[in-house]
Amino acid sequence: MNKIYSENKRLEEKIYLRELDNGLKIFFMPKEGYTKKHAIYATNYGSNDNKFIPLGESDSIEVPEGIAHFLEHKLFEQPEGNIFNEFSQLGSYVNAFTNYNQTAYLFSCTDKFYENLDLLIKFVQSPYFTDDSVEKEKGIIEQEIRMYDDSPRWRVFSNCLSGLYKEYPVRVDIAGTVESIKEITKEDLYKCYNTFYNPKNMILFIIGDIDFDKALNIIEKHQNPSIDNGIIKRFYPKEPREINESLIETNLSVSTPLFNIGFKDLNIGFGGTRLIEKEMVTNILLDLMFGDSTEFYNTLYDKGLINKSFGAQYVGNKGYGHTIIGGESENPKRILNEILNHLKSIKESGLLKDDFNRVKNKMMGYYIMDFNSIESVASSFISKYYNGASILDYLSIIEDITLNDIMERLNEHLTADNYTLSIVKPS
Repeated sequence: MNKIYSENKRLEEKIYLRELDNGLKIFFMPKEGYTKKHAIYATNYGSNDNKFIPLGESDSIEVPEGIAHFLEHKLFEQPEGNIFNEFSQLGSYVNAFTNYNQTAYLFSCTDKFYENLDLLIKFVQSPYFTDDSVEKEKGIIEQEIRMYDDSPRWRVFSNCLSGLYKEYPVRVDIAGTVESIKEITKEDLYKCYNTFYNPKNMILFIIGDIDFDKALNIIEKHQNPSIDNGIIKRFYPKEPREINESLIETNLSVSTPLFNIGFKDLNIGFGGTRLIEKEMVTNILLDLMFGDSTEFYNTLYDKGLINKSFGAQYVGNKGYGHTIIGGESENPKRILNEILNHLKSIKESGLLKDDFNRVKNKMMGYYIMDFNSIESVASSFISKYYNGASILDYLSIIEDITLNDIMERLNEHLTADNYTLSIVKPS
């Protein structure tokens, strides 16, 4: 029986849930009248999950960095060829992504939704790895890693994370390193797949004008009830409070220096609505401090110290969190000093209530508008679900945020001793 998982009557949105006997959870958000349909099949497994006890075993293992991303690539390769071609023949868009915490496979279409859904379930649940294909993939991913290493915007960001974190695996590129991927074997891939791609660790989210029961019939026919879906035991290193390096500089082919200033979050270790609230409070704070309508932004812009690329964002999970303030500037170190002085001034004078209400209302407006994009809803649902929250709860969480919450977050998070400055200078 399908039950309502989450509902927001003000938004007139519902999400239904069906949990299968093998533990797979299927979520459905109806969008009557929409021509586009979307499905995303995700596992709670990302690049941070390198140390764990494989299902059916008793001892922990540590696999090479980048293996989750490598596995994502390999699943698209089947004995009959690359799965992209089959989706193309159905007239749909297919993609996948791996981040630090999840891996997901998705498609969008306007026609033949059920055929696309059948193909999605079939290929994600049918791993096919050979020694030769694994060796071939190493060369492809090595090229991808080297391409990102030569990308100034990616390098300034990845260097910032490696400066913020001493131990936590978020400091390592999602794709791993050229050295680490050379160590990956077919056996490693199957061990990771059999552990993390078990139904109890996965969810499927579908959205659109869809017959849910018809979709369920397609999904259920591919399920194996005898799969071992026990508890996965993962191990993460204890991250020290202090940062790893305060300044990292490198040279690449850029005309204007790029900078990322990262602030390490020390208030971590929890999920659920408390984590979502912290994320929202922090992003409201960043808009109030550094948004393009602030006096601070416009003063720096008018002086030619920053350009339109300047911005700030917070990203957080149960085990880590950080704010990144970045952009282009001829003098990144001066920007850092300006920011530190700005933080000190606002901590002393406080923020204006009218500004707070304006930014809060803007965030609520963006949240409501996002429900017009089924792709945005689907990707947001996946990340928030695995953090223990529902996207339909956002509105009430934002409404309950106060100016005092913002000031407390400012004083606890943006401090003068927990930041890293990453700079990419012209070579």
